[in-house]
Amino acid sequence: MFSRTALRASAPIARAPAAGRFFSSSPARLVKIGELLPEGELLQEGSPGNKVDLRKESESARNMLIIGVPAAFSPACSASHIPSYIQHPKTQEFDVKAVVSVNDAFVMKAWKENLDPAGESGIRFLADPSGSFTKALDLTFDSKAIFGNDRSKRYAMIVEDGKVTKIAVEPDNTGTAVSLADKVLA
Repeated sequence: MFSRTALRASAPIARAPAAGRFFSSSPARLVKIGELLPEGELLQEGSPGNKVDLRKESESARNMLIIGVPAAFSPACSASHIPSYIQHPKTQEFDVKAVVSVNDAFVMKAWKENLDPAGESGIRFLADPSGSFTKALDLTFDSKAIFGNDRSKRYAMIVEDGKVTKIAVEPDNTGTAVSLADKVLA
């Protein structure tokens, strides 16, 4: 039906690039001062059915404090990072105060009950189960060796009138050199 010479003379067949061969040599973008928060119900509070859209909330809140942690119940998160905000008097100056972690809603609820059982701090503990919020901020890091999946870098962010006005991201992803309350709220 077709001769070999006819097949050889035809144009080469276009092929899709092999998966996994794409890479980027540009540096990590990270969230920047002046940017809006990611849009959508990406977070959960208390249970998977309670969806949270911090961008929408930022439209009516004067200011927000968002604290990102690698893992609920981890030593640095539970012993120093989050307690530094629970105990800091300036934390109360924010309309919205939230801890975000790439965990499920049930773990975050249990962690809140452990760290702030009476809820006196007003800090909300929000789950980012798929890491969508954290990825949109470009604040994930490969923590598969420790936690089994990508997690959030440790950070603290202040949002005013819907826009990021301050961001402190730990240079080693998990330390507490720049993101404790006494540094961020000073």
